[in-house]
Amino acid sequence: MMTSTMLSTLHAVWGQSSGETLVFPTQGSDFAPAIDWLFYAITAISAFFFAIIVGVMVYFVLRYRRRPGHDAQPSASHNTPLEIAWSVLPGFILLAIFAAGFLIFLDLRRVPEGAYEIKVTARKWSWAFEYPNGLVMEDLHVPADRPVRLLMSSMDVIHSLFVPAFRVKQDLVPGRYTEMWFRATGAGTHRLYCAEYCGQKHSTMVANVVVHEPADFEQWLRIETDKTNNLPPAELGALLYKRQGCAQCHAIDDNVQGKAGPSFAKTFGTQQRLTNGESVTIEENYLRRSILEPLAQIRAGFQPVMPTYQGRLRDNEIDALIAYIKSLNPEATPKE
Repeated sequence: MMTSTMLSTLHAVWGQSSGETLVFPTQGSDFAPAIDWLFYAITAISAFFFAIIVGVMVYFVLRYRRRPGHDAQPSASHNTPLEIAWSVLPGFILLAIFAAGFLIFLDLRRVPEGAYEIKVTARKWSWAFEYPNGLVMEDLHVPADRPVRLLMSSMDVIHSLFVPAFRVKQDLVPGRYTEMWFRATGAGTHRLYCAEYCGQKHSTMVANVVVHEPADFEQWLRIETDKTNNLPPAELGALLYKRQGCAQCHAIDDNVQGKAGPSFAKTFGTQQRLTNGESVTIEENYLRRSILEPLAQIRAGFQPVMPTYQGRLRDNEIDALIAYIKSLNPEATPKE
């Protein structure tokens, strides 16, 4: 009875009908209420027994304290019913907690049939979300009230996709696919984080999760796709520069502080020295090879850390990126 009362109180204080909670972010998926309830239940049970143990301990300290006229009394050596009670009863509570957690875990792992699939690629330090029609975005857009399956992979180190509002988190491991799913409960915008330390700029590896009403999602997907397909090459390249994570390592001005790669600004058409001592002209073939085979010709002063984009960019997208880099130095002419 006391535990039930505490649970009701905790739910009333921490869980509001709007989905906002005191402890957690707004509940944005079907999983959130069950996970929050289990957290509150474990907290209430722990608080309940903490209060009992501390209360009894204080009582014994006061009741059996040393004082004049009272001699020490022998302690009981064994009490079988008491031993069984405090061993078995907590065991039932632990089993109940395990069962509740295991049922939630099963729900998290069983992807419903017909779930909308989005491919996720993580790299230091950005996210790329690819839709079934080939559209790639740097933020995650999903429809509300529909199961969404994320098929995820990493291009470099272990990352972890975490959406606090959805109460879901899953690691992305290089060389293999992992998956997660959720059903967003309403339109809105939430934050998405990398929850696995992945290097110097780990804290910047964030994105938005934009939940659209189902009809609005289809319209958004159509508009974004048309916008991408109709852009001039240089403008498409500028868009890909952001969406494909190029901006994380390559500046487009002279400020290269914290960048792992060379700046794109005023680079096209120039002669640059490589780590093997040779020199190379930054022209179309060099840029294409650097995108597809980034470790083949590394600029002097930089580490071989860039992942390949082989199979991740279409030819027209590579052309667009090259056009964008060329546009950052329009006066240059490739030297023979």
